[in-house]
Amino acid sequence: MIDPAAFERYRHSPNARTTLPRLFLGSAIVILLWAATTVAVLIGGTYLFLTWQESAVPPPEGAMQGFLASPIGILTALTSFAGIWIGLWMAMRWVHGEPLSALFGVSRRVSLSGFLKGLIAVLITSLVSEILLYVLQPEIARGPISLSSWLQFLIPIVALTLLQTSSEEVLFRGYLLRGLANRFRSPFIWALLPALLFTSLHWSNSGSPAINACVLASIAAFALLLTLVVYATGNLGAAFGAHLGNNLTGFLLISHQQSYNSFALFGAKPLEGPGWTTSDAALIAFIGIACSLLTVVLLLHPLSPLNVAANSSEASSAN
Repeated sequence: MIDPAAFERYRHSPNARTTLPRLFLGSAIVILLWAATTVAVLIGGTYLFLTWQESAVPPPEGAMQGFLASPIGILTALTSFAGIWIGLWMAMRWVHGEPLSALFGVSRRVSLSGFLKGLIAVLITSLVSEILLYVLQPEIARGPISLSSWLQFLIPIVALTLLQTSSEEVLFRGYLLRGLANRFRSPFIWALLPALLFTSLHWSNSGSPAINACVLASIAAFALLLTLVVYATGNLGAAFGAHLGNNLTGFLLISHQQSYNSFALFGAKPLEGPGWTTSDAALIAFIGIACSLLTVVLLLHPLSPLNVAANSSEASSAN
C-alpha cells in the first residue's frame, strides 16, 4: 500500500495560474525551445564536423548521420536537451508564475536519498536484465573504445546523460504530470497520458515491427515505474536516479543500439539489426517488464533497504 499524502500535496501545489490553456501554452514553449536547440546543435555540429575533417567529402551515410554516429556527435546531441530545461524555466516563470524548483517536489528540492536509491535499484535490475538478455542472445563483443578513453569520457557522459534524463523527467513526470493531476483526479489522464507520450517518442524506423513493439512495451513499463515512484514520494528524486541508471547502462556498459555504442565497453547484438524473431521480441519485452516490476519491489517494498516510499518529508513539507 502506498501512502498518497506526499503526492496529494504535490498535485495541489500549483497556483491558480496552472490552467489547461496555460499548460498547453507552456508545453508549446518547451517543444519550441527543444526543437530550436536540437536544430541548432545538429546543424552547427555537422558543419564543424565537416570543417574539421581532412576531406570535405561527406561520409557515405550522410554528413549529419556521420556526425551523430561519432563520439563528439553523441555528446553534442545530448546537449540539445538543455532546450527542455530552458523552455520549462520560461514556462514556469512567465506562464505560471512559479519557480522551476516547484516541479521537483513540495519541498522544491530534489531528494538526494531518493536519487541515490533510484540509481542503485536500476543499476541492479539492469544487471539482471543484461544477464537474461545474454542467455537469450549470447552475442557480446568488446566495444570500440579503449579503457583509457572510456575513463576520459566518463565524467562528460555522466553529466550529459544526467542533463538528458533529468530534462525528460522534469517534463513528463514533473510539468505535465503535476499540471494534469492538479486538474484531473483520474490517473488515466495525469499518469497515462504523459507515459504514452514519453513512450511514443522512442519509436524507431530502423527496427522490425516486432522489435519496435517489444522496445515500446519495455519503455512503457519503465515510464509507469517512474510515474509510480513519483506518486509514492511526491518528488522527482527517485525518478531522476532511476532514469539515469537506465541510460548510463546503455551508454557506458553494454549497448544494444549500433548508433549509440561509441562509449560502451561492450556491444550486444543491435536491436535494430536483422535476425530477431517474433519470439525473441516477446522475450525481450518480458525481460524489460519483469525488470521494471523488480525495480518497483526494490524501491517500494517496505522491507527493501532501497525503499523510497517510507520517506515522508514531502508529505510534511510546507508550501
